Amino acid sequence: MFIGHMAPAFAARAITSEAPKLGTLFIAAQLVDIAFFLFVLGGIEHLRMVPGITAMNPLDLYDMPYTHSLVGTAAWAFGFALLVAILLRNAVAATWAALVVLSHWVLDWISHRPDMTITPAGEKIGLGLWNYPVAAIVVELAIFGLAFWWWLRRTKGPSLPPVILAVVMLAMQAYNWFGPEPQSADPAFLLLGLFAFALMIGLAYWVGSTRWHRDEVGLGVASPPL
Repeated sequence: MFIGHMAPAFAARAITSEAPKLGTLFIAAQLVDIAFFLFVLGGIEHLRMVPGITAMNPLDLYDMPYTHSLVGTAAWAFGFALLVAILLRNAVAATWAALVVLSHWVLDWISHRPDMTITPAGEKIGLGLWNYPVAAIVVELAIFGLAFWWWLRRTKGPSLPPVILAVVMLAMQAYNWFGPEPQSADPAFLLLGLFAFALMIGLAYWVGSTRWHRDEVGLGVASPPL
């Protein structure tokens, strides 16, 4: 998944104003992928391109024990939650941050071929939704759309920033699905992925700064769009 990973970030912010800022939740949602891309650049974990390995993309994610095992993801979730707790001094915010990090493993387990593990050296598992393109597209758009709509309904502020965020995210997702297939897992591919993550996170911080949760009270806050 790509933008589908952001659905738990939108949902957490929709549920409570005590959740971290939207940009921070976007970091949580993609933290293990950011770490994975950096680890691949550093030679710690590995991927390669194998055309036809799944119906939707050629990614052979054959070595990612520290980021995409459930134990590894839980460690990243704990570390990120600890950082949020220290910076915000809010255990509720830290808990939501951890849950969003953990959601990444669950969504990847649904999407990936068997390349996920429970422990770093465990048996590889994965439900393989990527082998069913129509279903994968419907599921990703559905969870993203529903979470985005819920977040809009639970927050208030100007309409344009969320529209810009959604358009950019959908454009990047469309390129991911229908653009040219990557030929190699070279540094250019990895840096492009990191740039995409950074762009979404930056936009999320900006958009989040323009909206308030309905639980918050303040003057001069615009009503949410219908």
